[in-house]
Amino acid sequence: MYFPFLDEVAEFAPKVIDALRTPLESGHIELARARAVTRYPSRFQLVLAANPCPCGYYGLAGRECTCPPEAVRRYRERVSGPILDRVDMQQTLMPMTQSHLRKAVRLTAESSEVVRARVAEARERQVQRLAPLGYRTNAEVPGPVLRQELPLPQGTQLIDQAVTRGLLSARGVDKVVRIAWTLADLAGVGLPRRQDVQEALAMRRGEEVAEVRCG
Repeated sequence: MYFPFLDEVAEFAPKVIDALRTPLESGHIELARARAVTRYPSRFQLVLAANPCPCGYYGLAGRECTCPPEAVRRYRERVSGPILDRVDMQQTLMPMTQSHLRKAVRLTAESSEVVRARVAEARERQVQRLAPLGYRTNAEVPGPVLRQELPLPQGTQLIDQAVTRGLLSARGVDKVVRIAWTLADLAGVGLPRRQDVQEALAMRRGEEVAEVRCG
């Protein structure tokens, strides 16, 4: 699997970004000609990054944005809603502050080996659960299989509430369930818990996980 990183994605031509819609959804590309159709595998994990506006300072405390409101709107619209809906997780990153730096000094990060071992165990759980259905990872499981062939996570009412409030699309529901399963696999539990669904919703909508847990 490839892991492309598109920095400054809002600077790309919109039609180029929109061309990713089909391979992101299906995992393959089809080239059709008069007498034949050829399919190429195209499964990848896409990472996008963009500034909030052309000058990069919109909404940042202590900095002055020089962009007209219309320019900010046009800049953000260069990445279409259908593309954003296909992005599993979104996160807004703010500049580091002194409090963040002090907190970072106190924290002790896990080693790469520890994280690698936990990820490997999570992958193995996915293989054992999904192999009878013909899949290896949560990302590969289609929506109907998530909803009909696998047990539903605890706390699905949280997802229902988000849909009712217009905060989550039908495609977003499947992505939240997949993320919740992955969080459960990383935690070593057999079924996504309510807190896993909360965290998955937060990751999907770009909210801080700590805030959602306390809410």
